[in-house]
Amino acid sequence: MIIDGHCDALLKLWSKNILFHSSDELQVNYMKWKKSSVKIQCFAIFVPDDVPDELQFQVALEMVDIFFKQIIEPYDEVKFISSKNDMLSLKENEKGAMLTLEGCHPIGKDLNKLRTLIRLGVRIVGLTWNQANAVSDGIGEKRGAGLSEFGKEVVLLLNQERIWTDLSHISYRGFFDVIKLATYPMASHSNAYSINAHRRNLDDKQIRALIENDGWIGVTFVPSFLNDQKTAKVKDVIQHLNYFLKSGAENCLGLGSDFDGTVRFVDGLYDYLDYDMFITECHNNFPTDTIVKISYQNFLNKFPRN
Repeated sequence: MIIDGHCDALLKLWSKNILFHSSDELQVNYMKWKKSSVKIQCFAIFVPDDVPDELQFQVALEMVDIFFKQIIEPYDEVKFISSKNDMLSLKENEKGAMLTLEGCHPIGKDLNKLRTLIRLGVRIVGLTWNQANAVSDGIGEKRGAGLSEFGKEVVLLLNQERIWTDLSHISYRGFFDVIKLATYPMASHSNAYSINAHRRNLDDKQIRALIENDGWIGVTFVPSFLNDQKTAKVKDVIQHLNYFLKSGAENCLGLGSDFDGTVRFVDGLYDYLDYDMFITECHNNFPTDTIVKISYQNFLNKFPRN
């Protein structure tokens, strides 16, 4: 059983006008999901930054509509997940799908828009993508500013609503501003900076902060986050997992593949159909109880909403 904390299938479904059922353009589609060990998949609402400001929230709502029309409604065995109880209630033959938000740029400076997305089912909220928005600078901004006053209101609302605050993509200063405020911090798809010094990866201080604040960390399969070579292999993913484990993150660690969010792929870990092989390789490196924690148990244990 696997819970995957991040994929960008919704972006492809929206931008390419393709079908979730069996499109070859998707690393995550229904037919692959059905054959895989992935029990629950988190689907990110990510509005591209070239969408005009006045249309961003509309596009976010369009992606929500796609989520229900293409992923939930056509399949009796695919269940909408909005709570821990929903996850625990899944039957053996059932899969679960959860909505997340990757970047608060679609809400502008309007908390009511965020409340609307939460009411529609969003259960993980990434505060930024790489660029700045009204909440904070992203990791791609040279200025590196932290949380704005509006950003503080956003975090406090997420605390109140028992929603995970996702720190993947946020500026370094913003990360620690959030750590001071967030009751439920996490990083849905980030790796270890000490293994590969990519700006999107977490350094030792950030890893320690997430551990100390009962956070969750999803190791991702994006090759440029894994190493600085032209290719990445499964052993590179194992190396990052091992680093987090040695850093004390055994009870915080999980998987956030970022399937459908990258144009480069890990050799031997292209899509859902390779997940079983990946878990087998994990068994060659880690104890079974550790793999259970990484695969799904930590996500379940730390998920804020009962």
